[in-house]
Amino acid sequence: MFALFDDAGKFLAGRVMSEADASMQVELDSGKRVKVKAANVLLKFEQPAPAVLLAEARKLADDIDLDLAWEFAPEGEFGFVDLAKDYFDAKAGVVQQAAALMRLFDAPHYFRRAGKGQFKKAPEETVKAALLGIERKRQQALQIEAWAQELVAGTCPQPIQDQIYKILFKPDKNGPEYKAVVEASKLAHKAPLDLLQGAGAITSPYQFHWKRFLFENFAKGVGFPALTAPEIKDELALSPVQAFSIDDSQTTEIDDALSVQGLGTGTVTFGVHIAAPGLAITPDSAVDKVARERLSTVYMPGWKITMLPDEVVQTYTLIEGRDCPAVSIYFTMDESTLAITAKETKLERVHIAANLRHDKLDGIVTDATLSGEAPADYAFAPELAFCWRLAKVLKAQREVVRGKPENFNRPDYNFRLAGERMEPPNGSESVEISVRARGSSLDLIVAEAMILANSAWGGWLAELGLPGIYRSQASLAPGIKVRMGVKALPHAGMGVASYTWASSPLRRYVDLVNQWQIIAAARHGKTAALVAPFKPKDAALFSIISGFEAAYAAYNGFQNGIERFWTLRWLQQNGTTELTATVMKEGLVRADDLPLVFKALGCEPLPRGSHVKVRITGLDEMTLDVHATLIERLDEQAAADEAEGDDEELEAAAAPIALAIDINEPEPAQS
Repeated sequence: MFALFDDAGKFLAGRVMSEADASMQVELDSGKRVKVKAANVLLKFEQPAPAVLLAEARKLADDIDLDLAWEFAPEGEFGFVDLAKDYFDAKAGVVQQAAALMRLFDAPHYFRRAGKGQFKKAPEETVKAALLGIERKRQQALQIEAWAQELVAGTCPQPIQDQIYKILFKPDKNGPEYKAVVEASKLAHKAPLDLLQGAGAITSPYQFHWKRFLFENFAKGVGFPALTAPEIKDELALSPVQAFSIDDSQTTEIDDALSVQGLGTGTVTFGVHIAAPGLAITPDSAVDKVARERLSTVYMPGWKITMLPDEVVQTYTLIEGRDCPAVSIYFTMDESTLAITAKETKLERVHIAANLRHDKLDGIVTDATLSGEAPADYAFAPELAFCWRLAKVLKAQREVVRGKPENFNRPDYNFRLAGERMEPPNGSESVEISVRARGSSLDLIVAEAMILANSAWGGWLAELGLPGIYRSQASLAPGIKVRMGVKALPHAGMGVASYTWASSPLRRYVDLVNQWQIIAAARHGKTAALVAPFKPKDAALFSIISGFEAAYAAYNGFQNGIERFWTLRWLQQNGTTELTATVMKEGLVRADDLPLVFKALGCEPLPRGSHVKVRITGLDEMTLDVHATLIERLDEQAAADEAEGDDEELEAAAAPIALAIDINEPEPAQS
């Protein structure tokens, strides 16, 4: 005797070897013996053989018309044997009965299971809805196949074109557009990016990088809602100082300025003046919501996406010739020793006498002119000379705390795109890359002034029990990174006891948040904690930190990537095929005269710091890859000052574009 039984939704049949009340032992055609519960046995039969029964029943089941079977089926519960007799004839044999069982089991949209071998007709409305769903899936499958064939043939269907960045980076893996790209990639044996590029879906590498960034970070676009810059209602006294800012010519968000009073008197007052949007913009206001959503200005060659609308920025920016509202901190110090004897923060108006520009003064304001070794024929020469002397002392003091000097052994690079523009670059522009030495005189003045102000304000907030957003670093040990938090902790990299960002409130949201706290401290002193916008352990601060770190990392990553694009474009425009470089590790090298880290074949065994000449053998503007090989080593011994490297820079240089599409992944579950 044989038995047909249900094994976890799969029908098996075999010879019955023994039988008890609750179970039986069945031998399958493979020779394997299984114990089967009596409740799972659906049919017992003498013939045909189990394998024949299963094969013939499956073939016959596929021919059963479900609509007709549904019509024949009784209204109440029924067994599969009953349906076989109604559908075939009253003498339906075991093959017909097994076929009916299989067909009923495979059609849950027509028949619901009601127990061992028992079924019940689904309501007519349910059947119709299910059939519509099945038809939709069939049509979708046909559409996916058609789209895949178009992609393989080199044409991109419009629905896929419209979702290209979603498909690549944030796909709906049950969506037909995504499935079509996966299917086409398999058929064409191409990576999705290569497939789409070949089908004309991606025509411009620059637009690919730019639109990908917008898709991931500015899905609603980069435009601003209609906003009016709120007025500053405070009656602010006018400071007697004549302040000056130091920025690049392209800077429109002028956040900070400096002033010097009392030169030649023995006691000097050094002022740091920060634009004061925090006096007008309030937490949860319309302007604040925009700033909190963006969190920072995004910079790139030839363009930027500002944190605030230009109309708002221009209301508070420190433009020369205006008396501008400012949050100022004054340091009173001995003119000869530069020892600080007093600090004071004021909310006031400050006359901005000049906006000095790096790119116009870097070759004029030099160490020689600032020290008096050469004539200083420029505005604010005495004040700049004092600021430079102060900056050198402040830097030396920080380096004592750091335990080692700060090294600026790598230059900064300026990117200039040809032509003036009122819209973002399109990627076809000519690019110029110029070198600007880090730690120049003007750089040093501004950097040390901001560190002095930010560390002083950070310590002051902590003294008053006011929370702020701080940057700290536990030590300079390898792997110890700078972290953001709400506690005033030491910053080993800076060499200061505490450090907060508060000097760029027009372009960084955390600076605006800290400015609100500083304004509360300036207005209320020791009672500021009672009225400040953010209280100790305020959950909003942690949320702001989390959002800012994520946005800042994304923005910096995009800036680095798009600068790398323009560097590759510079190589192409100038026909450059050979570069000198310094070996870092694992075959990665850093170009001597360009902001470019890449892998060069043949450099893997060379020690870190080796100086080499390499040949560029290929560039890929889509993946931002540089292919190069070693020509020759230019030195006999690795340079000792290259021993320290930036592992994060290496990781960024080596990281490929991370797509969210995987042609090797299993099919997603059907909903």
